[in-house]
Amino acid sequence: MSLTKERLKPYLVKEYCKGCGRCISVCKRGCIVFSKEINHLTGIAPVDLDLEKCNSCGLCIDACPEPYGLLAMELDEKFELADPSKLFGKKKNDTIEPVTIADQKLPMPKTEPMVIKGNYAAAIGAMLAGCRHMYGYPITPSTEGAELMAKILPKMNGWYLQAVSEVATINHMYGTAGAGLPTMTFTSSPGFSLMVEGISYMVGAELPSVIVNVMRGGPGLGNIAPEQSDIKFACRGLGHGNTHAICLAPSTPQEVLDLSMEAFELAFKYRNPVIVLLDGYLGQMTGRVNLPAHLVKPGIPKWAVYGDKGHRGNLISSIDLAEPDLEKHNEVICAKYDSMKSEARSDNFMTDGAEILLVACNTPARISKGAVQDLRNAGIKAGLFRPITVWPFPAKQLLALMPQTKHIVVIEASAGQLEDELRLELNKAGLEKLPKMSHIRRMGGMLPQQADVVAHVKSIAK
Repeated sequence: MSLTKERLKPYLVKEYCKGCGRCISVCKRGCIVFSKEINHLTGIAPVDLDLEKCNSCGLCIDACPEPYGLLAMELDEKFELADPSKLFGKKKNDTIEPVTIADQKLPMPKTEPMVIKGNYAAAIGAMLAGCRHMYGYPITPSTEGAELMAKILPKMNGWYLQAVSEVATINHMYGTAGAGLPTMTFTSSPGFSLMVEGISYMVGAELPSVIVNVMRGGPGLGNIAPEQSDIKFACRGLGHGNTHAICLAPSTPQEVLDLSMEAFELAFKYRNPVIVLLDGYLGQMTGRVNLPAHLVKPGIPKWAVYGDKGHRGNLISSIDLAEPDLEKHNEVICAKYDSMKSEARSDNFMTDGAEILLVACNTPARISKGAVQDLRNAGIKAGLFRPITVWPFPAKQLLALMPQTKHIVVIEASAGQLEDELRLELNKAGLEKLPKMSHIRRMGGMLPQQADVVAHVKSIAK
């Protein structure tokens, strides 16, 4: 009886072959050549095997840079690519139906108001919403939020981890969200850019998370001064594929806290990331903040991969290799985006009878609010429409004001990113003819000034 294990000839998985030719260079018997046909699944011309002269030396397998490109296996053994959900068959716990362990709202004692900056308000809101897992990488002007959570979370049996990068941060969040646990990060514009691939994965895997993005001047590294530089990015550029997320745009520290709490509720309601957009000034600005009457003790969703017996049969994945499966999954998430449109919200200030309508969010909305008061005192019928969600944009609420509006003025700290959203969504809502429109824009860390808004509107009124 021979103790030598029989050496098997190589088997090629064409879907993994990159056509690099390394296997060709090491085969001394000429058994491998470049294919003349392109594989329709990869768009690459793989190699072809003619194993009549093959002596099973295995050098081609060792040379292949793809772990599963060339395999030592029986030639008649069929190898197929498979999604993770199909790869290992049924799990032992598939017979156990997972259940949702509901969140609990625990009452809090009444406290005196606090005067805190916007970054702290977001951190406190996250912790009151039940977030005990925060990952981040320091970046001005958002770092204070992470610093506060680093101090407090360990005292609340929570975790703060300073990741090695923003890329690592979003992947830590992927893992925690997969366990069904509330998780979040603080970042600013360049760091937000680095997270985009991970955000797209989380959207595809339908995982909830909250990303507080304190926007700063751009493009590139830019500077650390306030700018609304990421509105278009957050609304239209959250990664490859059909990716969207609810984007909340608070304008005061109180609203930062309230919307940060609500962001977690929305994230779990839709199983999707939620973006809280602050500008750098709002993140650093102090204001009066009242704490809510309750905090949240999070439960465990039925879909979570929590590790306990009741949830062990679950699987989290964003991979659908078969085109029909991926199309079906895209249809599901696109239908979810349609349902998110019900969350569109806005705030009106002195819009009754307003013929000149100012549109602004974040800190520019505060500036515009003061301008409206000055204009009303001067006898000019001005009002303020403030989108609280920039995606989905509150087009329906804005349409209701159009019959009385003769002129729209968009005030923003960017080169028209908010105005682009406004024009696009009003057009999609069926408004064929827009009122006259103008704008006041500052960039590079400069904010519009109240006096400039007043002067601009007075020139229109004349």
